Amino acid sequence: PSISEDGQPPSTETQTGLERKEYTYTFLLCASDQSSGNLDTMIVATYDTVNQTLAMVSIPRDTLIEGETASGKHFYKLCSMYAYNGMDALKEEVRKIVGFPIDFYVKIDTEGFVRLVDAVGGVDFDVPVHMSYDDPSQDLYIHFEPGMQWLSGADALKVVRCRKNSDGKGTYPNNIYDAYPDADIGRTKTQRALITAVLQKAASQPLNLPTYIDIFMDTVETDLGITDLAYFADKGLGLDFSTVEATSLPGDGSVTYKKGWDWCYELYPGKVLEIVNTSGLNPYTTDVTADMLHITQSGTVTQPD
Repeated sequence: PSISEDGQPPSTETQTGLERKEYTYTFLLCASDQSSGNLDTMIVATYDTVNQTLAMVSIPRDTLIEGETASGKHFYKLCSMYAYNGMDALKEEVRKIVGFPIDFYVKIDTEGFVRLVDAVGGVDFDVPVHMSYDDPSQDLYIHFEPGMQWLSGADALKVVRCRKNSDGKGTYPNNIYDAYPDADIGRTKTQRALITAVLQKAASQPLNLPTYIDIFMDTVETDLGITDLAYFADKGLGLDFSTVEATSLPGDGSVTYKKGWDWCYELYPGKVLEIVNTSGLNPYTTDVTADMLHITQSGTVTQPD
């Protein structure tokens, strides 16, 4: 897909019949786990180029779904959908969760992320928690203390990857514990904040935009064309990044589902619907309704009011 000649999104709305806001676009930003091939990061973003608003919502990687491969194998975490069934299947699963289609996707690899951060000159970033993780098998060594500090591309990659610390008492695996008090939800907040910081710095250097676009096209998997990128880069120069709405979809991350799938993250449909309609994520002129969401439920979780 690409932006039409009149600047409108590529998605058809036959699925919902709802009217789209003019010049408002939806994106799926994702990145793979370097060790497993599953997706490690998934963020849905909606950019209203008329009102210059950007909303970003993380979908936890272990979000509970009903997945099936072409060979009939079942799986129950959203992070596996891309590896098993590809990007179109992932976009469709995300559509069922948020209630609207994804216009464009951007799958970032680690090389591209590091190169982009370095190209903007690194970023000043407030690291939120103590990070100390060593994994010689991955040649991965993460060591940061909380506070504002300058991050290179390699540093920034380590910060967004950090989920666990390995400096607890005892020997492996007893020495492993969550780096964030709220586990992976805390990490998704850090990911959104760091991505926003990089985009903000890139937008503050408009003369370097051709370099950033070259890095983007060279290192990411996307259905954005070069003209689409130029369009959004130009529009992004007018965005006040301090106003970006950012959150994570709420749920219960302690669910055990079929055949022993532990630590699935079961979303709260009512809370998801509220976030879609109040955070700026909804691309329609009217509210998304509950019947437009199709969120897998285990039947074992008490839903909040």
